[in-house]
Amino acid sequence: MNQHTPQAVGVAAEPAAAIGKYRWTICGLLFFATTINYLDRQVLSLLAPALSQEFNWSNTDYANIAAVFQFVYAISMLFAGRVIDKMGTRRAFVLAIVVWSFGAILHAYSVAIGTAVSNIFVGVGLAAVPVSVAGFMVGRAVLALGEAGNFPAAIKATAEYFPKKERSFATGIFNSGANIGAILAPITVPLIAEFWGWQAAFIIIGAVGFVWMGFWLHFYDTPARQKRLSRAELDYINSDAVDAAPAAAEAQRKTSWFKLLGYRQTWAFTVGKFLTDGVWWFFLFWLPKFMSAQYGLSATEMVVPLAVLYSMTMVGSIGGGWFPAWFINRGASVYHGRMRAMLTIAFFPLVVLLAQPFGYLGVWVPVVLIGIGASAHQAWSANLFTTVSDMFPKHSVGSVVGIGGMAGGLGGVLITKVAGRLFDHYGALGQIQTGYMIMFTFCALAYLLAWCIMKALVPAHKEITDL
Repeated sequence: MNQHTPQAVGVAAEPAAAIGKYRWTICGLLFFATTINYLDRQVLSLLAPALSQEFNWSNTDYANIAAVFQFVYAISMLFAGRVIDKMGTRRAFVLAIVVWSFGAILHAYSVAIGTAVSNIFVGVGLAAVPVSVAGFMVGRAVLALGEAGNFPAAIKATAEYFPKKERSFATGIFNSGANIGAILAPITVPLIAEFWGWQAAFIIIGAVGFVWMGFWLHFYDTPARQKRLSRAELDYINSDAVDAAPAAAEAQRKTSWFKLLGYRQTWAFTVGKFLTDGVWWFFLFWLPKFMSAQYGLSATEMVVPLAVLYSMTMVGSIGGGWFPAWFINRGASVYHGRMRAMLTIAFFPLVVLLAQPFGYLGVWVPVVLIGIGASAHQAWSANLFTTVSDMFPKHSVGSVVGIGGMAGGLGGVLITKVAGRLFDHYGALGQIQTGYMIMFTFCALAYLLAWCIMKALVPAHKEITDL
């Protein structure tokens, strides 16, 4: 164990080479965890057409399976943050990836699981649910339970390994793993299913998480115990005075949810997540249907446009994480620099308003415009996550992220349900374009609305020190 004593004075002035860069190794691990997270959750959506045909699913059957993931994910986010704060980042991340990898693999055995579930609940009403649907519901629930731990754990690890001025950039880097996962999934999953069957796709993609776990256990420890950290780098990590408390003392401190809900800072983050997370879910779940309904594209014809769109979001994720430094280097405080960056970012999704009116020019017009909006979401998300570690002590970061994550998940469920009803209503009238225009309008305005509410709740930076 390294025995380091923080020496904040003069640390920031040292050149990067003298400080060291092991913290970026941890950031890389978080990036790959997030990539695997999104790979595992997208396998089902990519295989849904073939599975629907094989198991004779209706759209309602598939919607019920998808809804289980969203609801369990939302509720689990609340408890995930609490568990991570209590267990510590290292052990909690292991638990999360074991659970979600196991859940991903469970999908391959859905028929057997569904049969067992039907036998257990025979006579209770659940036996009426088709066997395959019941089995996939179990797999999705377990997957969501584990995946809910990824972002709270990653944000907590970032707070542990990075000073405040670097956190949004580090968050942007690991958050871009979601974009890589979104790009890799349609490239890998159909090929695995074609050569080895759909069960193999769930098993192989799910098993990748266990490989990552080995690297995590080898390379991660708390900064105070990390033997690979130089003294200068640890001092740099602890250069924020409010974060310089000994790690052991921090780990012992606990804060109740009710106490956290008494702070406007908690509600600012929660409102930001509730209003904007659903936009990302909407882009993930409905863009393929939009391209099919508006342009008649087949699944294979969508691969290149979707790959381009999600590649654009990587620019937003990483660039958005760096953006606050531009204001900070010009004299703004960390919090005000971040809020100015978020306000600027919030204007970019307004271009999504043009996706429907100018869609007659061809599919690439909405792809580029929605790509800008989705890229702005990732830039926004990188900074929104980091506002928590700006305002709260490390020991409560996971819990606050969990509260906001639950709100974001529920916001996603709400937007998905509203979108489905709108498209059914206007589709029946032969005016499906109107339904998409309504949804694109919300997606365009959500960030400015969220920023205004957040600013009203926390008009000036106020760090919480009494937890």
